[in-house]
Amino acid sequence: MYGHVRFLYKKLREQLWVRPLIFCLLAVATTFGASLADRLGIAEQVPLIRHETVEKLLSIIAASMLGVATFAVGSMVSAYGSVSSSATPRAFALVISDDVSKTALSTFIAAFIFSVIALVAIKTGYYGRTATFLIFLTTLVVLAWVVLTFTRWVDQIARLGRIGTTIARVEKATTSAIEHRRRAPNLSAIPLGGGHDSGDLGEPVYAGTIGYVQHIDVGALQACAEKHELVVTVAALPGTFVDPGRVLAYVKAGATADTGSLDVSPIGKAFFIDHDRTFDEDPRFGLIALSEIAGRALSPAVNDPGTAIGIVGTFVRLFALWVAPPDDGKESVAPKYDRVRVPSLALSDMFDDAFTAIARDGAGALEVVVRLQKAFISLSLIGDEGLTSAARRHSKRSLARAELALKLPYELETVRALASKVT
Repeated sequence: MYGHVRFLYKKLREQLWVRPLIFCLLAVATTFGASLADRLGIAEQVPLIRHETVEKLLSIIAASMLGVATFAVGSMVSAYGSVSSSATPRAFALVISDDVSKTALSTFIAAFIFSVIALVAIKTGYYGRTATFLIFLTTLVVLAWVVLTFTRWVDQIARLGRIGTTIARVEKATTSAIEHRRRAPNLSAIPLGGGHDSGDLGEPVYAGTIGYVQHIDVGALQACAEKHELVVTVAALPGTFVDPGRVLAYVKAGATADTGSLDVSPIGKAFFIDHDRTFDEDPRFGLIALSEIAGRALSPAVNDPGTAIGIVGTFVRLFALWVAPPDDGKESVAPKYDRVRVPSLALSDMFDDAFTAIARDGAGALEVVVRLQKAFISLSLIGDEGLTSAARRHSKRSLARAELALKLPYELETVRALASKVT
């Protein structure tokens, strides 16, 4: 249940309108709540602030904030467009969730609403002496807050649409997804071992809509399984594209249960399906996004092998993290859902997501092929058997592509010499 609430909370936080709405509600509450200060009976103890002074300050904020907010929206849209054209559209969700930009836009809009409402209240005599003094202090705080926010936001917006910033954001999101999966390799359920087929897994539960699995409420699956004495086997991990013909899960009845009359709708509802993949619980999606950025950098129109080389280094860090022993305080969570079985992510599939496009598009660039082979050497020396096997397989594939694309003998000799070191 906690995981499902956490997922919905993160989905809500990503929406651009949520934070401005909250800030605006706070602005409205502040302007109307200030009148309560007049009931404290301390009017003689507070300094006398003339209405004209407060009106001038509020008028300055009201006249400028709407224009600043419009400028902020324009700058953000420009940065978003730059990300889609120079990096990959898949990174758009990460850029639009930028906290600094959302806070800046929310601050400008909230300051505008606060100033307009407070200005009307001042002119209509709604505030007494105490409330007027409180509004004066609040106006000074808002003005300082706007200046600091604008300064911080200008520094951020200058980097927001840059390719380096986008890569860093995607790497951070992928790292977070990998760490989350390392702590719960099978979503805190029982690992699904090999040797299983649809015949011994039970009755299939099909998807009711078309899209990508974004989240699985394993707790809901466990509750349904306990209630009806079932064993549920997940067949579609987060990131899987499903349709009404695709199996989401299999349900197998226990010795005293019967799946013939079972209502499987709660099992289907435990799979959150939407139009797009997300980074939070899908490490492979982050690898794909980084690979797409590298592929675009290697296109003839861009011709930026340096970006692709940098992303290869990013992949080395990510795969090293994937197989690294758990750090202190981040031990893998023991399975707590004993009636749900979930398959593990295949390392070979993750390698395919990461390196296939770069090896294909960069086969004719010696510097890219050399960096790939060096990356495979590094990964093969980490000491993980699965990682070594995957690195060896992709090293051979990259070498085969290079032999077709590279023409000069010394270039081929260089690549072959490096490939021979992948053991």
